[in-house]
Amino acid sequence: MATEEPKFKQLALQGKFEVREYHAVVVAETVVQGAMDTASRDGFKLIANYIFGENHKGVGLEQGASEKIAMTAPVIAEPDTGSHAISTTTPLTTEAVGIAQTMTFATCWRIQFFMPGQYTLASLPKPNNVAVVLREIPSSRYAVIRFSGLASASSIQTKTEELWHWMSVNRLIPASAPKLARYDPPWTLPVLRRNEIQIELRFS
Repeated sequence: MATEEPKFKQLALQGKFEVREYHAVVVAETVVQGAMDTASRDGFKLIANYIFGENHKGVGLEQGASEKIAMTAPVIAEPDTGSHAISTTTPLTTEAVGIAQTMTFATCWRIQFFMPGQYTLASLPKPNNVAVVLREIPSSRYAVIRFSGLASASSIQTKTEELWHWMSVNRLIPASAPKLARYDPPWTLPVLRRNEIQIELRFS
């Protein structure tokens, strides 16, 4: 069966760039320390353990059995700096370089899995590990750039700067720091991998 992905409406398409409006979605997420690759592995393992059965229904004496949850795509990684707000007082081209470097050299990361669409925040089983948190993300718009190959530090920086430049040209105002979305397992050949940089937009 195909891996479920979060639903969205495509609002604009220009080559490798898009503007998407995502439906509200529930995510399981965790915050981990370390370089991006290490943090991604550690965060992936924590949330994978949750969906594979390290969870429970109910509370106290009424706590029920665990439940397996289907894997979805993509896995999201974003620098966790305590605040994701973006200043609009400096030119986007200047801001882009700093934000791209943040993506490359961050030492604290928020890793997210989207939960399958049949679940709500109330119907999901609770994580056994307190490091895994469930929350709902409201409907939101994103500017997106797609790219294949390895999501290396240099490619992340290059693609982030390209996306910020495209946003600047099209007068799209950011509402958050960039996120890295990876759709494929690590054994996928680099040429076949699907990656994206996503930046949330302010609603006009």
